[in-house]
Amino acid sequence: MPDEFALPRDLQDLVHRVGYNMAREGAMELAVNSVIAAAPGLWMYYCFNAEYLFHPFCETRTVSEMLSFHTEERRHSMLTYVVDLFSDDLDANPDAVPLDRAHLDRSGYCALARPDINNHNHTKERQLDFFGGLRWRYEEQVPLARRKIDRIALFKSKEGLKLREDHTFNDEEYNTYACP
Repeated sequence: MPDEFALPRDLQDLVHRVGYNMAREGAMELAVNSVIAAAPGLWMYYCFNAEYLFHPFCETRTVSEMLSFHTEERRHSMLTYVVDLFSDDLDANPDAVPLDRAHLDRSGYCALARPDINNHNHTKERQLDFFGGLRWRYEEQVPLARRKIDRIALFKSKEGLKLREDHTFNDEEYNTYACP
C-alpha cells in the first residue's frame, strides 16, 4: 500500500500494512518475486485491486481443499483468468458491481497458441494466451502487452522461481494448463 493512503481504522488490527509503491515499473513482479524468495515451498496467490478468487465448487469447497487436490496431483501451478463483471443497473450502482446481481459477457473470449520467440515462433506445448472482456473490447486503449486475461495467479513457490512481466514464470512447466 502506498504511504500516501490511509489504512481504515477498522482494518488496523486485522491487516499488516506493507508500504510499497505499485506505480513504478515492474512493481508487481518485484513484490511477487521477493515473497517467492522469502517463502519457498508455499502455495501463493497474487491479484490486483477489485479482484477475487472464484474457484470450482467454491460454494462447498475451500481454497485449501483445492490446493490439496493439486498437490496430490503433483501440480505446482494453476492457470487463472480475469473476467470482467458488470452491474445490471449502472444508475443504481455507478461505482461498483453488486455481487448478487453481477453480469458477465457470454461471448468474445478466445485463446491463441502461445508462440515461442526462441524457437522460430513455433507454439509452446500446453500454453495458451487468453483474451476477452474489457481488455479485448477496448483494445485500442490497452497496450498489447496488457491485453491478456490469463495468468498463473495460484502457484507453489520454489527456489529460483521468478515471475516475468507478462505474468508467466521462468519455469515453463508452471505456464502450462496442465502442470505436473
